[in-house]
Amino acid sequence: MSVEITNPWTGQVDYRYNYLAGAEVEAVLARSAAAFPAWSGLLLEQRADHLRRVAVALREHRDRIAGIMSAEMGKLTREALAEIEKSAGACEYYASHAIDYLRDHAIATEASCSYVTYEPLGCVFAVMPWNFPIWQVFRFLAPGLMAGNVALLKHATNVPRCADAIAEMLDLAGIPAGVFGVLHIDNAMAAKVIADPRVHAVTLTGSEKAGRSVAATAGANLKKCVMELGGSDPFVVLDDADLDKALPIALSSRFGNAGQTCIAAKRFIVTEGIANEFVRRFVEATAKLQVGDPNDPATNLAPMVRPDLRDELHGQVQKSIAAGAKPLIGCVPGDGASHYPASILDNVKPGMPAYSEELFGPVASIIRVKDEAEAVHVANDTLFGLGASVWTKDKARGEHVARQIKAGATFVNSLVRSDVRLPFGGTKSSGFGRELAEHGIHEFMNIKTVYVD
Repeated sequence: MSVEITNPWTGQVDYRYNYLAGAEVEAVLARSAAAFPAWSGLLLEQRADHLRRVAVALREHRDRIAGIMSAEMGKLTREALAEIEKSAGACEYYASHAIDYLRDHAIATEASCSYVTYEPLGCVFAVMPWNFPIWQVFRFLAPGLMAGNVALLKHATNVPRCADAIAEMLDLAGIPAGVFGVLHIDNAMAAKVIADPRVHAVTLTGSEKAGRSVAATAGANLKKCVMELGGSDPFVVLDDADLDKALPIALSSRFGNAGQTCIAAKRFIVTEGIANEFVRRFVEATAKLQVGDPNDPATNLAPMVRPDLRDELHGQVQKSIAAGAKPLIGCVPGDGASHYPASILDNVKPGMPAYSEELFGPVASIIRVKDEAEAVHVANDTLFGLGASVWTKDKARGEHVARQIKAGATFVNSLVRSDVRLPFGGTKSSGFGRELAEHGIHEFMNIKTVYVD
C-alpha cells in the first residue's frame, strides 16, 4: 500500500512510501532475533559507548532531523531542536546510570546468598505516535538498549522519515544491524508482529483507543506491555497563586506543540477569588500567539498535524459552545491546511466535551470552582490520570493538594513534563507502566530472584 505524507503547513504532498510486505517484515524480525544474543552479551560499558555515540550523531544531524520533523508533523523548528537535544540527553543519562540501575540487589534472608538480578527480555516492539516523533522513541529506546534488549519500531504513519532518521543515527553510532529495526506497516500487520514469538514485550504511546487494542493483543499473547495513553491534565489555580509565574507556564503548557501533547494542561480549574484576573491575563497572552510557518523563528504557534484532527477538535469546541461554554478567543478554524488558532473556552461545565474529553489541540477549557475542595473534585472528575499541576504561593498547601489528585505525576508551581530522571506514566485511562528513570529500565527486564542455600 502506498502512503502519502502531507506537509501540515503547506497542505502539499511532499513524500510517498510503501508499507512493507510480509516477506520484508519477516526479514526484519529474523534480523532482530539474530542480533539479540550478541547485543545482550556485551558489557554494559560497551553498550554505554554506543549510546553516547548515538547522542553525538543526533546533535551532529539535528538541523536536518528538525527539518524532517517540521515537514512531517508541523513542529516548530525550535521545539524540534529541543526535542532532539532531550533525546541525546536520554542516551547519555542511561549510559551513565544503567550500571547502578542494573546492579544485583542483595536481600538478606536465611539463605547464604540471595539477591535480585536483572536480565533483558529480548525484542521490545514499540508503537509510537507522531506528536514527539524523536523523543517518544528514545524514551523507550535508550533504556531498552542499555538493558540489553533489541527493539522494533512501528512509528505513526505520517512520520516515516523520522523513524528512518533514528535508524540512521543508530547506524552511524555503530550499533549492530538488527538491534533496532523500523517496520513501516499497518495496524493489521502490527497485530501479527505482537503475536510473533520473537517479540517479547510491547510499548505504546497513543490514544486510549489504540492502547486498548494493542494491550488486548499483547495480553492475548502473554506479552508484557506498557501503555502511555491520553490525558486531560488539570491546571489548578488556587486563590493565592502567583499569576506572574503561573500564566507563562499556562500558555506554554496549553499551546506548545500546537496543544498536541498528552501532558499538556487542558482543564484550567480556577478558584473564584482569582478567576477573573487569571482569565483576563490568559486571554491577553493568548491573543499574541499566531499560527505560522514552523521554520520561521517568529512563529509561536505551530499548525495542527492533519486537517481531520483539526476538524475533530473544532467539533468538540462547537458542541461545548452549543451546551453553554463561552468562546473568549479563537474557536474558529484557520484558512490553512491544518491551522487552528489558540483558543479559550470559559464557563465549561460537566457534560460538555471540553470538560470530559481530551482536546488534543490548542484549546484551553476554563472551569471555575468555589474553593480548594471543589478544585480537587473537578481535577479528579475525569477518566484520565496522566499529569496535573497545582499553583499556590504556599508550597505545603500545594503538596497537600497534589497528593489528593489522582495522576501519574503532579507538579507544584511548575510545568508538567517528562524528565529522564523521574518515572513517567499514568493511571486510570491514561495507561499503566512507567517509562524513564530506574523504573523505566526495569519495565522490560526479567526481575530474577537468585537464592543460594
